[in-house]
Amino acid sequence: MTDADLTIPADLLPKDGRFGSGPTKVRPEQLAALAATGTSYLGTSHRQEGVRSVVRRVREGIAALYGLPDGYEVILGNGGATIFWDIATVCLIERRSQHMAFGEFSSKFAKATAAAPHLEEPSVLKADYGHAPDAFAPVAGIDAYCLPHNETSTGVMTRIERPDGADAGALMLVDATSAAGGLPVDLTQTDAYYFAPQKGFASDGGLFFAILSPAAIERSERLIPQRWVPPTLDLGIHIEQSRLEQTYNTPALATLFLMAEQVDWMNAQGGLDWATERTGESARILYTWADKSPYAEAFVTDPAKRSTVVGTIRLEDKIDAATVVKALKTNGIVDVGAYRAAGYNGLRVGLFPAIEPADVEALTACIDWVVDRMTP
Repeated sequence: MTDADLTIPADLLPKDGRFGSGPTKVRPEQLAALAATGTSYLGTSHRQEGVRSVVRRVREGIAALYGLPDGYEVILGNGGATIFWDIATVCLIERRSQHMAFGEFSSKFAKATAAAPHLEEPSVLKADYGHAPDAFAPVAGIDAYCLPHNETSTGVMTRIERPDGADAGALMLVDATSAAGGLPVDLTQTDAYYFAPQKGFASDGGLFFAILSPAAIERSERLIPQRWVPPTLDLGIHIEQSRLEQTYNTPALATLFLMAEQVDWMNAQGGLDWATERTGESARILYTWADKSPYAEAFVTDPAKRSTVVGTIRLEDKIDAATVVKALKTNGIVDVGAYRAAGYNGLRVGLFPAIEPADVEALTACIDWVVDRMTP
């Protein structure tokens, strides 16, 4: 028997062993609700009321969850947050953007704008994995400031505040893919708060959602006529279609339904305040365990930047994290390996609202059990 073949006692195991950071755990109740639709939903036209009512349900549910400021709108379209980077590059950034780049995904958006021939070279504020810049560095001519609310690859979260000294009218574009539904935010500090549904909203991939300010909508209305924009990236089309409770082309219907169920569940439990308290409880369990552990520590050294939706843990070098991950997987605890490009010996644990805090506590006990029995 190898270390990876260890059998964890059943009484230590979490009730649900899914701790992925995307796709993440889908609650069984969501799947049961989808199955209960029988032949009335899947396989029907996305232009008809059966599907449009679900789009409406999601948009209204997100609006209720966040308590939208006046004039803000929830839009959606096919693709994911990656697609929205391209949309923003052609429809929201006028000349030059500034980016915080401190992980895999924040760096990709900066690279997308750098490659755009119609834009000036972006300003990029970099930080090593596990850290983040403390603030933007406004300069004249920057018309869009871009950062993730939570860097999924490293477990670093940021504060969302408009930069002091920015040009009048500069937009704030926030990638909320792993933050949405699990971290608090003041939407008045944003102009595009965009995300995909396969993390905090316990759904699947294939769609993007964006909460847009009136300034972002006005910017897109002004820029799009001046540029050649492919229809699939045309934010104006996505806004128009969203107002009709539909998408430009056929969406992933199962994804929409699963998200509708999750948003309704979160609102019924107490909304965003409830969800953020729940993720905070899971994070306290994980980081308190790491602080007390003789072999583990939080990967993010600044407590204020430790994510409460994606927890990252470094293990001491003599413990092979890959072996721990394999042993956990053998016992039905999955998707806790560190992000491949983060470059540290450790774990990454999804702490989204669908995940029970008690299961996070059980996970820590299982890690201890495995490590105690690994070959020295």
